[in-house]
Amino acid sequence: MLRIAQSTTTRSVPFARRQLSSKAPSPLEADYGPLATHVYHKLTFFQAFAVPLYFMVPDRWTDGTMNKAFGLLLAGMISFHSWMGISYVCTDYVPKISKSLLGPSRILNAGLGAVTLLGLSRIALSDPGIKGTIKGLWNPPPKME
Repeated sequence: MLRIAQSTTTRSVPFARRQLSSKAPSPLEADYGPLATHVYHKLTFFQAFAVPLYFMVPDRWTDGTMNKAFGLLLAGMISFHSWMGISYVCTDYVPKISKSLLGPSRILNAGLGAVTLLGLSRIALSDPGIKGTIKGLWNPPPKME
């Protein structure tokens, strides 16, 4: 039997994220390490399960405090999920344009996540809440005569 030796350049190597710096990760690096990936995927799974369930339960079960509490939880999950997801995009694509833009893109991303959190929290604490606001998109306003 003949064995064909593979060179080290053609050998299949598992994908490993390149580190752009040898320093400790910044708090703005939401996508750093396996723990961040694990949290991101668990959060995605929880959102895919809990959000449709929340919108399907009757309104009388979620009125009042339950509506505001789940609205705030939903606001936090959505803003955290988008912050982490866009951090992955920043890490993968911004250095292809300019490595010096990676820091400002992370700051912009954190600001976007904070504005999302504040906006959704305000909607969650307002009278109809997130559930009422989403339902209001499909229900026509009552006609005033």
